[in-house]
Amino acid sequence: MERTLVLIKPDGVKRKLVGEIISYYERKNLKIVDFKLIKADRETAESHYIEHKGREYYQSLIDYITEGEIVTILLEGENAIGIVRKINGATDPLQADSGSIRGKYAYSKQRNLVHASDSKENAKREIDIWFPGI
Repeated sequence: MERTLVLIKPDGVKRKLVGEIISYYERKNLKIVDFKLIKADRETAESHYIEHKGREYYQSLIDYITEGEIVTILLEGENAIGIVRKINGATDPLQADSGSIRGKYAYSKQRNLVHASDSKENAKREIDIWFPGI
């Protein structure tokens, strides 16, 4: 079974979309291995987004993910990474499929509700950051 990480970002939590978002994954038969509601600290956020360091949007990305509570979810299932990325939709909600999470609920490319691992390597790295020891 493949594992992947999902973050429901502060805008998703503030807008009370957590249950709705999680139901998308459950309806695709993905198993929730663990999840938690937390306020990300700067150090953890910087570790998570390390590949974006040095880019013009990096600081706003860190500010965004640390501005409020987030939900971290460890999911497992066949082709979990690809399925979750399809469910989430394109980063830009204007380009996202209308049935995806971002297509249905996101307002902007910058505040797009969810994050998902994009590869097996990044999934392992991100899971180790948010769920150490699992």
